[in-house]
Amino acid sequence: MRKKIIAGNWKMNYCVNKAEEFVSQIKDTINTNEVDVVICPNFVALDRISDLIDGTNISLGAQNVYFEDKGAYTGETSVNMLAAVGVKYCIVGHSERRQYFNETNEIVNKKAKKLLEKDISPIVCVGETLEERESNKMFEVVEKQVIESLDGIENISIANKVIVAYEPIWAIGTGKTATAQQANEMCKYIRDVISKMYDEETAQKVRIQYGGSVKPNNANEILNMSDIDGALVGGASLTNDFVAIVNY
Repeated sequence: MRKKIIAGNWKMNYCVNKAEEFVSQIKDTINTNEVDVVICPNFVALDRISDLIDGTNISLGAQNVYFEDKGAYTGETSVNMLAAVGVKYCIVGHSERRQYFNETNEIVNKKAKKLLEKDISPIVCVGETLEERESNKMFEVVEKQVIESLDGIENISIANKVIVAYEPIWAIGTGKTATAQQANEMCKYIRDVISKMYDEETAQKVRIQYGGSVKPNNANEILNMSDIDGALVGGASLTNDFVAIVNY
């Protein structure tokens, strides 16, 4: 059985002091071994949060990475830098990165491969816009994202290290949520795409999250669907709602 994974994406929120205060408040209430729990603060807070969660059941995640090891890339952060502060997971290809910073599937693929070199699990985000869903192109769009973002990554990494996060863009930060059935339908479709790319055994091992206005009042239904293996939580990860979602 695939172990659920719930990750909190803080986005550009919480300065270091507030981040420390919040994590200190919740870390002892998250003591489950039933779910993998990940917190993804901003880069400035990574080192301090790493120290705070040491010895707990919470893993450290990052929100982005660059695909070169070092060099004249002002403002970027390398995989080695993330590994040095204890990062175990890293979000790549979030819709906001794709939309605001013009990240392509090719860039996402390079980042995912670079993370795997350092044994950091990439959380690869895919998802369609409202226009794409309403024009019935959502499967086509998501399939292309999955194929191109995972291209060239070996079976064992897909099965054991790569997380895929399905986030319908129209449900991120809007208060709208895909129904549990809609979310599960797409997660199953993603699993079928991975099966075709690799094999059924690999597809059955890969963990696929849902993200998009996940809250305590809908987490239980979403997380009990057959092909949804966790949640990538945005706004609710900045409050005690995150604990409630983890304890769904």
